[in-house]
Amino acid sequence: MISPDLPAALKASLEARLHGLSRQDAAARATRISDTYRSGGNSGAITTEADAIAYATVRMPATYAAVAASLNALMQASPDFAPSSLLDVGAGPGTASFAAAEAFSSLTSFNAIDANHALRTLALSLAADGLHSRDLTYALGGARALLDRAERAGLVIASYMINELSDAERRSVVDLLWEKTDQTLLIVEPGTPAGYQRIIAARDQLIAKRAHVAAPCPHAAACPLIAPDWCHFVQRLARSRAHRELKGADVPFEDEKFSFIALTRHPVSQRPTGRVLAAPVVTKVGATAKLCRADGSAAVVSIPRRDKPAFAAARRWDWGDGVELPPRP
Repeated sequence: MISPDLPAALKASLEARLHGLSRQDAAARATRISDTYRSGGNSGAITTEADAIAYATVRMPATYAAVAASLNALMQASPDFAPSSLLDVGAGPGTASFAAAEAFSSLTSFNAIDANHALRTLALSLAADGLHSRDLTYALGGARALLDRAERAGLVIASYMINELSDAERRSVVDLLWEKTDQTLLIVEPGTPAGYQRIIAARDQLIAKRAHVAAPCPHAAACPLIAPDWCHFVQRLARSRAHRELKGADVPFEDEKFSFIALTRHPVSQRPTGRVLAAPVVTKVGATAKLCRADGSAAVVSIPRRDKPAFAAARRWDWGDGVELPPRP
């Protein structure tokens, strides 16, 4: 399992690029870019090196944390997975590539795709410091055109990118992502109802192409959640001083909400029989948790304190954990 926090070398490399820039100016740039994304815009708001550094300082830690948590769930379900090649689509500043490098020492080939020149330049600069002897090849251009020409990879990641596509483009690109996947495809999106809907649409689309669900779902049936409920997770990460300054935040941590789906060419070996869908509640009486279960159902389950073995396990559960559940009576 890998930490949700940026590796020390990557964090130092990113913060070194912030030195010499006005913190006030960087904060203004980061706010402008974030506002653009929130209003439905895309990375076209990032046009300069200063933009890219400001954006990465504010968003890279949270995006990294979400990808790291998703990869941890994948590794739990498939502990023998050892990809040698990565295709990072919509790579931005290379966040998913850095997380995958931490997760899989087996990776020797890193290929990235993105249309933003400033983010590509920053990613290659950070990779020179952060990926050590493992090189990053980064193609500049649109996802669909470059995916057509890309080589297949053992692990394909599309992190926070399909939200920038139209509905028609999204379906086409999801098909292409799967075509380029030799073993495992990971798609990560913001943990909003809209992000969840994009994840579910991709999940259904690829199950129809005989993909196997590795995580987070403990089953391949239809999602049992009913609107306004939606499946998402939260990863807490530490904020650096620079991160707090640019976001104008006092709290030393941030909670990143995300949704994801990991799909494989072959069934995984250790998919858990349950997934915790919200923060459990532990009281003097027992533990209560909302679970998605291997039979395709979702329910709030109570484990009484008097059931000592089950309670001992349940009190350690956290939101997003894959857990083993006893058969239902």
